[in-house]
Amino acid sequence: MAPTRKVVIIGSGPAAPLFRGHIGHPPVRKFGLIVLGLLAVGYLHWPWTGRLAAQVREDSPLAGRHRMVEDQIKARGIKDNGVLAAMLKVPRERFVPSEAASQAYADRPLPIGHGQTISQPFIVAYMTEGLQLTNTKKVLEIGTGSGYQAAILGELAREVYTIEIVPQLADHARKTLAALGYRNVHVRTGDGYLGWPEQAPFDAIMVTAAPDHVPQPLVDQLAVSGRMIIPVGGAYQDILLVSRTPTGIVQQRTIPVRFVPLVRPPR
Repeated sequence: MAPTRKVVIIGSGPAAPLFRGHIGHPPVRKFGLIVLGLLAVGYLHWPWTGRLAAQVREDSPLAGRHRMVEDQIKARGIKDNGVLAAMLKVPRERFVPSEAASQAYADRPLPIGHGQTISQPFIVAYMTEGLQLTNTKKVLEIGTGSGYQAAILGELAREVYTIEIVPQLADHARKTLAALGYRNVHVRTGDGYLGWPEQAPFDAIMVTAAPDHVPQPLVDQLAVSGRMIIPVGGAYQDILLVSRTPTGIVQQRTIPVRFVPLVRPPR
């Protein structure tokens, strides 16, 4: 049973005043005083509430994405409008551990467990721009990790096939991508070195962990006029852009980077 509410009426009879005030003030004047009082309180508190709202907006994930795109990506020369829009749209904080969410838009890679990382935002944008994607392209990604790079690719390409060797990471990425509605991104647990032959050829291939050489199975799965971007090396690597032309394979060395090694199954 709901508790009984006791109503106290100040004054008595039909002409009871709205509130206890100075004797002799007519009701209209009393009402005016109330309105003026409320306006005064609102005016005094408005700067504080305005600053609070601005602070909330400044600390929001969307604000973090805007700063990331402006300060880390556009400022370093990334111009592809599709890439910039994808980086602005995908919620990076959903792809990092909860304890690292406040650092999701920092200008650095972040650990995601199992010895793996989510790449620095600029590197994600740089490698994505290098593939020159359109919404007709089919893409292979090696090294799903958190799934963030796959989501960026999924914003731009028709279909994305991504392979992760660590089962726990593959499962978590699959769930996150599904929760965010990326039905065009397909996650497989397995050895990325071997690619995904039954879905080949691919218009673009991205490798997000570093082997010490370009895997031949990936070259074989690259379509004519296709592009592959891949970090290659040991402790220090360079990003290579590999293109298949009608007459053969062309490699171009771009920028120095440091990626985690490409993991293979034990032999």
